[in-house]
Amino acid sequence: MAKHLDKIYDVVVVGSGAGAGPVIYELSKAGKQVLVLEKGPWFRTRDFRKDELTATRRSVYTPNLKDEFHIITYENTIGDTVSESTFESGWDFWNGNMVGGSSNLMSGYFHRMKPVDFRLADAYGEIEGADIRNWPVSYEELEPYYTKVEHVVGVSGKVVPHRFLEPRSTPDFPYPPLKENIVSGIIDGAAKQSGIEVIPTPRAILSLPKDDRKSCYYSNYCGSYGCASDAKGSSRVSLIREALKTGNCTVVTNAFVYHLETDGHFRVKRAWFVDAGGQKHAVRGKIFVVAAQAVESVRLLLLSKNKEFSEGLANNNGMVGKNLLFSAGGTGFVEFHRKDFDEATWKQLMKPGLFVNRSTQFFYETSLEGRKVKGGTVDFLWEHANPVTRAVRRLYDGTRLLRGRELKNKIYHDFTRTRRLEFEIFLDWLPYRGTYVTLAKQKDFRGFPVADIHIDGHPYQIRLGKVIAAQLKPLLDALPAHKASVNISNDPPSNLQAGGIIFGDNKKTSVLDKNCRAHDVDNLFVTDGSFMPTGGSVPYTWTIYANAFRVADVIKTLIS
Repeated sequence: MAKHLDKIYDVVVVGSGAGAGPVIYELSKAGKQVLVLEKGPWFRTRDFRKDELTATRRSVYTPNLKDEFHIITYENTIGDTVSESTFESGWDFWNGNMVGGSSNLMSGYFHRMKPVDFRLADAYGEIEGADIRNWPVSYEELEPYYTKVEHVVGVSGKVVPHRFLEPRSTPDFPYPPLKENIVSGIIDGAAKQSGIEVIPTPRAILSLPKDDRKSCYYSNYCGSYGCASDAKGSSRVSLIREALKTGNCTVVTNAFVYHLETDGHFRVKRAWFVDAGGQKHAVRGKIFVVAAQAVESVRLLLLSKNKEFSEGLANNNGMVGKNLLFSAGGTGFVEFHRKDFDEATWKQLMKPGLFVNRSTQFFYETSLEGRKVKGGTVDFLWEHANPVTRAVRRLYDGTRLLRGRELKNKIYHDFTRTRRLEFEIFLDWLPYRGTYVTLAKQKDFRGFPVADIHIDGHPYQIRLGKVIAAQLKPLLDALPAHKASVNISNDPPSNLQAGGIIFGDNKKTSVLDKNCRAHDVDNLFVTDGSFMPTGGSVPYTWTIYANAFRVADVIKTLIS
């Protein structure tokens, strides 16, 4: 450890996921000395198995909630404010605690944000109670970096014309679409019948080999699972592995960063961390980049109080932790039943491993209560293959607990005679006064205050979600399936975090400038999703990757 203490690094990066990987990659390849402080362990490709118990039912890739929890504060159904730990509720806000972060476990749905997402305030006006803003950068400024992600990280798909296709500098994705289940054609037919256009879903999963990465082998276990072929475009495989080859990148694992120390002149000079044995260390750097995922990045800045920043690093305007974002919308599913298909077609429908890869952005702009408004994206996917989870779902028949032969027969029937097609509705989570992060009184096992995540989704989100669900209904009705469920909710999906350390041109109402450098800390950058003042109606990962590549180019110009 001593060698890390003695050296002054060009860049010290806190975290190693999608917001960190491009910075690590670009600066290492530019000949700069980069130190990565990762809170979790370093799982190699050989460590990832398609084991449900490991991947989704045990805290193997995330911290044990008994030791490291969050506090969730929300209003219950009768209007009382409730604060409870995630250890008590099991509502886990850790998404991936390892080198590469949660990008190891993503499903890789890669939609670009649209030009209109960068100017929501101008395009659609205010929504009462929501802090809707234009971005300080445009789609045109980010577009080259979206393209760079396609080639460096690896995106497979097919660009087809549609009403909300964003401008592109290249005609297509660099890798062809992944293999698809017959259900994709069925969805296409229903879309044509209903007049609702669908598009192939681009995925950050390789359909062909790239360098020393193999292509997808269609294991049937993708989202929530690490990739055993390196086809998935995780930060670990696509970026950090390449950075290590330069000899300019050092990764320290099991390093929990708890304080960024300033020098009395509004610059960070040291990052303090605790190792796996509980020992404290400090490392020095010229530039510091925070990319620990939104909630934990906010927590780190709030923990880094000092004389210059009595309320937390870069927080003299009180904006750190505000405007936290998740993703609004909801989920639903339909079921295909064996009795509705001939044997050959059913066999193809039940074929495991092949992707659905269909989305619709037909409702990316819509109307609500007589007003033109921003809409959203709907992605289609198969129910996760996880047999334990699926079997547990069959334990109840209404209010009655099943057991014995009756339960066995139900599980057998549902596993062999039905297949569930799910869909996810992605809408903008509105920046709202009730959703933010503070420090809690409770402490983790190391003795540091944990994050208190305050959740209060804007009621507008429910109204818009119900409109989108109703507009989707003709397509669902055109499917040869049994309609089962749609759920629009303001409960946030914890794997989609952004905001909290937002960028903007106004120093009074933002923490970072347009290049994600702290207004009040000259050598501090934040490059995970925290910078986003609004999130678009798509998953965040592609935009986080692209923006981090953009910021890396800025940082390169600052280091001699």
